[in-house]
Amino acid sequence: HQFCHIGAHAFLGMFTAINRDVPAYTMVSGQPGTPRGINSEGLKRRGFDAEHIRHIKDAYRTVYRKGMKLADAITELDSRLSSQPELGVFVESLRASERGLVR
Repeated sequence: HQFCHIGAHAFLGMFTAINRDVPAYTMVSGQPGTPRGINSEGLKRRGFDAEHIRHIKDAYRTVYRKGMKLADAITELDSRLSSQPELGVFVESLRASERGLVR
């Protein structure tokens, strides 16, 4: 959709149809677009180290796998920002969503 935002380092599969925002670092595919995990290969190619990628995967699981409300997940991730600053881009992309997130 022309007004959807695609976050930094996100990856969309070929022919993926999205009608909601895609958070940073997220890999989305299908019709409709469904989150499949984080773009770990792209992050490795961009120089992210293994520990940062692990933190981002944990943050992704908090949002998509724990069954939490988005506001509660953002609150939990905010508490991690001081020790895991690499999550800042991910959390900000969640917060900035105007159309809702792909689920």
